[in-house]
Amino acid sequence: MEAQEGLASHGKRRIGSFQMKRNAESALSQHAAGWRDLLKTKDFGWLWAGQVVSQLGDGLTKVALLWFVYSLTGSALKMTLIGVLQTIPPLAFGAFAGVLIDRVPKRAAMITIDLVRAALLVLIPLLYALGLLSLPWLYVLVFVGSLFAMAFGPALNASVPLLVKRNQLVRANAIMQSSMTIGQLLGPAISGILIAVIGAQNVLYVNAAAFVLSALCKLPIHIPHPRSSGKRFSAREALRDLKEGFRFVFIQERFLLLLMVSASLCTMAATGFIYMLPVFGERVLHTTSVQLGWLWSALSLGIFVTTIWLAFKKEDGFCRRLWIIGGAAAVGGAAVFALTAAKSFVLAAVIIVVIGGSSGLVTPIVSASLQQLTPQDLLARVFSVFNTAVMALAMIVMTAVGWASDRFGPFTSLVGIGTVQLVAACSALVVLPWCRQLPDTVSKTTSAKKRTA
Repeated sequence: MEAQEGLASHGKRRIGSFQMKRNAESALSQHAAGWRDLLKTKDFGWLWAGQVVSQLGDGLTKVALLWFVYSLTGSALKMTLIGVLQTIPPLAFGAFAGVLIDRVPKRAAMITIDLVRAALLVLIPLLYALGLLSLPWLYVLVFVGSLFAMAFGPALNASVPLLVKRNQLVRANAIMQSSMTIGQLLGPAISGILIAVIGAQNVLYVNAAAFVLSALCKLPIHIPHPRSSGKRFSAREALRDLKEGFRFVFIQERFLLLLMVSASLCTMAATGFIYMLPVFGERVLHTTSVQLGWLWSALSLGIFVTTIWLAFKKEDGFCRRLWIIGGAAAVGGAAVFALTAAKSFVLAAVIIVVIGGSSGLVTPIVSASLQQLTPQDLLARVFSVFNTAVMALAMIVMTAVGWASDRFGPFTSLVGIGTVQLVAACSALVVLPWCRQLPDTVSKTTSAKKRTA
């Protein structure tokens, strides 16, 4: 009798274990099917394909344009002015770009931006070949290109929630982030090869072709356009719309403001680390240029791994997302502190993979949360405010990190970056009590979205 009971108990355990395995396999299959289904949809699939092409082109330009300017002028200062000119438009006019994007069809806006950027890029090597390109004109072309480029991010972020379901937003944003990671991994390497083969200025033709192809990918897409107020667009209306966006973020939806603060701290630390990586590699690890490239790839690899994880992962509620952001920031901060003690190249590369992974979790989660809590007719404005604030803080932290590194050494800068990460983790935990108030907020936001659809 006891033997029979033992056999029955053993059989139940085996059946239970088999059932758990089946359930796990079924869950994994469902999550895998989730991102595949998103990419199979005509609208989202074409949008992602266009982003992959566009991000690869951006990766080419980041290397080729700087290399071209440096070879043209022989001046590091004149080369770095390219970065300054690319940063000024988003800081000065980014919020107004969101006002405009909220009023126009998103598909048409993104196609126009792609084509204008392609035309401006073609002018650089074309004028150079004709002997008509001067440095001031090059700066003008870069500045005008940045004026258009600053509007693309808000347009893209405002389009995603119009194409996917609310419970797919984290996965959709993770898939979109994967296009950026692909560009970071492959773009610079391909650019280096092309520069050696066809010259830096001619690589810009390739990037222009990438933007044209990106625009063509958007032609089959249908993106719903929320009804606007119908009032004639004027300077007064633009200021009113801008004020409405600021009021929504800073007064009406305090949770969004707190979430943005946490995300901004994470982004500040990530930006500071990116700019410190060459200094750390050269002064501490004594890396060659090839090894430094491997460290960059390690950072991108970490981002790519967590991006894939988010694409497979089941959608979480807001409080769970905050725990993930806080945990990612804490792990990232601890990894930065650990990097200060790393003496070998391999160990440093492994730690940098962890740092990249922690930073890769933040953007898709924050983007999905903003998209879920923001009415459709305010999406571009909210993302413009967020992007402008993050960029302004990033410039401050870049300056501070560079100054601290020159004055006190790279270890001091790394300690500061790790501290900012830990503060970001604490700020995410501070926001957690607001999660209990979110059901009503989400309900009101959903109603607002239905009215604007």
